[in-house]
Amino acid sequence: MKLPFGRSSKSSPTSLPDASSEKAQGLGTFGGVFTPSILTILGVIMYLRFGWVVGNVGLVGTLVIVTLSTAITFLTALSVCAIATDRVIRVGGAYYMISRSLGIETGGAVGIPLYFAQALSVALYTLGFAESLAEVFPGLSQIAVALVTTLGVAILALTSADLAIRAQYIIMAAIALSIVTLVFGPSIPNVEPQMWSIPDTEDGFWTVFAVFFPAVTGIMSGVNMSGDLKDPTKSLPTGTLAAVGVGYVIYMLLPLLLAFRADTASLTSEPLIMQQLASWSPAILLGVWGATLSSAIGSIMGAPRVLQALARDGVLPKALKVLGTGSGRGDEPRIGTAVTLFVSAAAVCIGDLNLIAPVLTMFFLTTYLVLNVSAGIEGFLQSPSYRPTFRVHWIFSMLGAVGCLSVMFLINAVATVIAAVVALGIFFWLQRRELEATWGDARRGLWMALLRTGILQLDHVSDTKNWRPHILTLSGSPARRWSLVELADALTHNRGLVTVSSVLPAGSRDVGQQTAMESTIRDYLERRGVRALVRLTTASDPFEGAVQLIETYGIGPLVPNTIVLGDSENPERRESYCNLIAQVHRGHRNVLILRENEARGFGNRQRIDVWWGGMQFNGGLMLLLADLLRNNIAWRDADICLKLLVPDEMAAQAAQLNVDQMVQQIRISAMTEVIVAEGRPFDEVLHKSSAFADLIFLGMASPDIIEDYAKYYAGLQKRTANLPTTIFVLASTDFAFTDVLSEK
Repeated sequence: MKLPFGRSSKSSPTSLPDASSEKAQGLGTFGGVFTPSILTILGVIMYLRFGWVVGNVGLVGTLVIVTLSTAITFLTALSVCAIATDRVIRVGGAYYMISRSLGIETGGAVGIPLYFAQALSVALYTLGFAESLAEVFPGLSQIAVALVTTLGVAILALTSADLAIRAQYIIMAAIALSIVTLVFGPSIPNVEPQMWSIPDTEDGFWTVFAVFFPAVTGIMSGVNMSGDLKDPTKSLPTGTLAAVGVGYVIYMLLPLLLAFRADTASLTSEPLIMQQLASWSPAILLGVWGATLSSAIGSIMGAPRVLQALARDGVLPKALKVLGTGSGRGDEPRIGTAVTLFVSAAAVCIGDLNLIAPVLTMFFLTTYLVLNVSAGIEGFLQSPSYRPTFRVHWIFSMLGAVGCLSVMFLINAVATVIAAVVALGIFFWLQRRELEATWGDARRGLWMALLRTGILQLDHVSDTKNWRPHILTLSGSPARRWSLVELADALTHNRGLVTVSSVLPAGSRDVGQQTAMESTIRDYLERRGVRALVRLTTASDPFEGAVQLIETYGIGPLVPNTIVLGDSENPERRESYCNLIAQVHRGHRNVLILRENEARGFGNRQRIDVWWGGMQFNGGLMLLLADLLRNNIAWRDADICLKLLVPDEMAAQAAQLNVDQMVQQIRISAMTEVIVAEGRPFDEVLHKSSAFADLIFLGMASPDIIEDYAKYYAGLQKRTANLPTTIFVLASTDFAFTDVLSEK
């Protein structure tokens, strides 16, 4: 018998959001969880491939495969039970659980492929049913039978979820009858049973494992019914784990019957070997048909509900919002069912689903993988809101995730990669749409846990090897002084943190308004492609407020080490401004003052002039900043011109040799230029040599050695008037930037 294979599991209807309708149905553990779950486990692979498994790896190998497969399923079931008993699982089943735990983007990345996998599974199973029926009645058209069957299960799903559940009771009885007839059946006459012999076949252990594993997947059936249960907290763990346990017992007993009653050749060559071993052979056909139909029913009921949840959460485009509509008291997704019927029928017309079946299996296993990760993260974070009544240690969930990922590659590595590419593509597409969820998820908790661990691990002593700029930018309104934000962002280039800050007049904003204003600025920055923190404060004096902000901002050792200021040309405020510079310098922070040439801005970003005074003092920091700036994409083509002024030619030769050796040692690509003063003042040389630069770095004297710093700063402004955009640099006195540059 030729049968398209994919995932042997199936899904049952998801919960209904109307609380009254949920409680009215009041399913118990057996009908609401155990029955759909055990029908998921005892599928077509049991009938058509279990003999082949025993024939290829022997009795012991089969028992090992069953145990390994069930172990992975068991771990996933534990994760499902933990999540399901922590919150009410509404329409959407696995998608709902993942999106509420790992975020709407991750939920959508799994949910959209999950929907198509379930919709195409309907065609997969109805085609399998049609092929098995055609073997009994050769004159039937397989495509026609599959289309009629697909329409039939769709009508059943549209009519009533309760009726579909009752139909599964009948199917379960047929499967039970087939197993009973197999237990009391005869051996194949005139053959030597396989028993304990080790077969000599071409298919290896992991190849056979990959074929069998889909037989034990699909444990989401009971979770999808959580909204219809009388007591979900009790029924979900009991019913799901009972189904896994019963399935394991059956799968451990059947190999004994097959190995002791049939030989290797019969087991590997006869897909319906169970017919020959059953006391009433038609019962096996009833079991096969029941397994395929129950799978089709589960998929045609589960897929529309996933589609309904995706539409309601806004994951799908707005034009498809109608798919979230529900009908009747039960909120039945009839529009979604009609769409699923169309998708399934189109797939049936294609006929052969063998090529896409492995990818379908990957999408289902991806769902189980992410469910394990969700439970593992929630358990690891120990968030106060995560209080499942069925507790599972996070290690078991992560072990289940590793098992799922391993099995995916064992089944089909290419299909695994395809499924991953599709899921990642959907994830990034949803990220670009910037969907806003109305619920919280575990991602923030994860980052908080990582942040806590990282901060506590940081040493309060600066480390030259791992130094990076953490910049606090006193920009005021970012829109008005965007160049300050642009400079800070370019200098960090995803290496350090940037905080955009401003000091507001005292009493101008209350706490709520200040928080809202921070959010507005953050949104503005993100729209312009800058990822930065935002901090606003209020003070009666802006300079005193700035000092307080610099002194108090940060957590533990994670504080800004570099302060970026805009130049101030107001003579009335120069004294306060210079006092701010002195306070920051005494606080062991680097100070960068941007003196912008508004007419030229940053020019063409092709040339950076660094006026060198040696590696000590400001020289090391200026050279390091110039190199960091060139790592930014906007400055990647810029040349660093290291300029050094000497009094005469004799000094020039020695200086040139020293500076060339220094540049080679610190491994920074820079052009060096030693300029002979020849009696000219520095200001004249500066204006002539850097007239065509796009950015100039100049060192500042320390406030500790200048008696009147306001006068000194006024002279500095006069010296650089009409020059291209210039950055004044004042390095912290307690950090050796020489070591940062020369570190190997």
